[in-house]
Amino acid sequence: MSCLRSIHIVALGNEGDTFHQDNRPSGLIRTYLGRSPLVSGDESSLLLNAASTVARPVFTEYQASAFGNVKLVVHDCPVWDIFDSDWYTSRNLIGGADIVVIKYNVNDKFSFHEVKDNYIPVIKRASNSVPVIIAAVGTRQHDRGSCVSTTEGIQLAKELGATYLELHSLDDFYIGKYFGGVLEYFMIQALNQKTSDKMRKRKMTNSFHGIRPPQLEQPGFLLRKELTHVLGPWGGHALAVFLSHPSAQDSISGPVDIEIGYYLDFPSETEKMPVLKAEASHYHSDLNNLLSCCQCVDVVFYHPEVPGAVQAHKIVLCAVSHVFMLLFNVKSPTDIQDSSIVRMTQDLFAINRDAVFPGASQESCSNPPLRVIVKDALFCSCLSYILRFIYSGAFQWEELEEDIRRRLNDSGDVCDVIEKVKCLLKTPGKISCLRNCKTYQARKPLWFYNTSLKFFLNKPMLADVVFEIQGTAVPAHRAILVARCEVMAAMFNGNYMEAKSVLIPVYGVSKETFLSFLEYLYTDSCCPAGIFQAMCLLICAEMYQVSRLQHICELSIITQLQSMPSRELASMNLDIVDLLKKAKFHHSDCLSTWLLHFIATNYLIFSQKPEFQDLSVEERSFVEKHRWPSNIYLKQLAEYRKYIHSRKCRCLVM
Repeated sequence: MSCLRSIHIVALGNEGDTFHQDNRPSGLIRTYLGRSPLVSGDESSLLLNAASTVARPVFTEYQASAFGNVKLVVHDCPVWDIFDSDWYTSRNLIGGADIVVIKYNVNDKFSFHEVKDNYIPVIKRASNSVPVIIAAVGTRQHDRGSCVSTTEGIQLAKELGATYLELHSLDDFYIGKYFGGVLEYFMIQALNQKTSDKMRKRKMTNSFHGIRPPQLEQPGFLLRKELTHVLGPWGGHALAVFLSHPSAQDSISGPVDIEIGYYLDFPSETEKMPVLKAEASHYHSDLNNLLSCCQCVDVVFYHPEVPGAVQAHKIVLCAVSHVFMLLFNVKSPTDIQDSSIVRMTQDLFAINRDAVFPGASQESCSNPPLRVIVKDALFCSCLSYILRFIYSGAFQWEELEEDIRRRLNDSGDVCDVIEKVKCLLKTPGKISCLRNCKTYQARKPLWFYNTSLKFFLNKPMLADVVFEIQGTAVPAHRAILVARCEVMAAMFNGNYMEAKSVLIPVYGVSKETFLSFLEYLYTDSCCPAGIFQAMCLLICAEMYQVSRLQHICELSIITQLQSMPSRELASMNLDIVDLLKKAKFHHSDCLSTWLLHFIATNYLIFSQKPEFQDLSVEERSFVEKHRWPSNIYLKQLAEYRKYIHSRKCRCLVM
């Protein structure tokens, strides 16, 4: 029988020996124990013993510490013959397991069917309703007939009521986040179940006393994160981690409905707080609006025989196309090393550095937009649709084809233009295929901007503005700044000094914070390293009125504080009251209200700190009213202790 603060895992099966690290084979379990940040124990201390019978390995036992103080015992059996050679040992181990992991290699179909036909019925009888994880390891190397398909693995999981995972490799993502996320979820569930069982026994014991111990209620609020999806209740955490990894998304077929939201939960109806919800991203709509409003235009496309001209922005075009990188000298043919892209650039475009064509708008005589001749008249006539397709995320192929088909009557011309668009988006060294592009991109956008615009972050290439911060020059691109930040749009397009200046000083913000701010504008994502960095970024976001970034920083601060154990809260140097005052000063109502409740919930910790005296009278009154544990509970606890002490004294007298 396993103890309260311990987890027993039994791993069965051979996932293959194709994965190596430092010239040594490293299996699924050993790799997880060696890499997981939640598991402590060096390489030499993990492996305790390896029993064997008839010169054949049976169970390898690992021991480590998880979550700081939880004993983790893992028995790994790579040979299925254990059920035949040592049934008594295997039955006892599986029967006492908290979690069972079944692993196999997707390229070993014979072994998979042996497990399915001979050993799964035995495992069903031996395991007593414990969570089971089925891990299909490896990348399918042969024809589909000789490999274990995903459907077969899922069917096996249904028979066992298990969780099915596909681990294409034993790298940090698949082991640490995907497999580790699911395993750690079940470990926490097992600990909760053991704690619940112990509390139930303790309540039965306490029922014989004359006075019941006081009940300590939960704190007055909780920040919860809900995640619902179509795959069932087992893997909300694992699915969220899985979908966050770009390479893993390719293995999902069909739509997956996911809903993520943060909210504050209160036991009393009288407690009202603003709902903490992450604002929806408007990244691609910002870039699409940039194309519509024609601000900060620095390139114009035209054909002598096609009426009108099409305006665009070099930075956006170069973010999605190596053809435009080559055209605007961001990269050279040597950098790209793809003859088809070089040929496409030469055949389709030519830069006109001479006379100004009729009808072209120029923002200023000193810095006119670059004029580019489109050599193909049909392509130029459809260029407005193509640019709208690119600025919208470069994934709406059906809409693009429909627009081009309405413009061009001949189906051959339509195919020719589409082929040129494919070459525009081609990755150097890879073969472009329209059918593959369409089937892949019909499911989700190719988030070109989020990855490729970062290539230009803090780089002088195509930069048309320079920020001077703490004596350091930070180059940037007006088009991105105007599209993503309304304050900067007004600053660069209004009657301000910055509208005509190339060098712009920035005050009140550190270089690191401003670079994080620019990273969000360029990529729509940010990851503050700590609470102090998140607050600095929140202040910068409030200064430039970027509300979504403010909400992201609020959630970052809240989740980091809430994940801290009490010991860390007591020893940290962060001034929580100063954080509260900054949140109020910068109009972060949700964060300031949450911080007040957080101080009240951790009253015994924060009331001992010197900065607690800096709370205002109103704030102090609020904290005292909502403190946890409450004064009523402490009074009841003192009475209960007095009662228990009196009973012990009577027993000693008797």
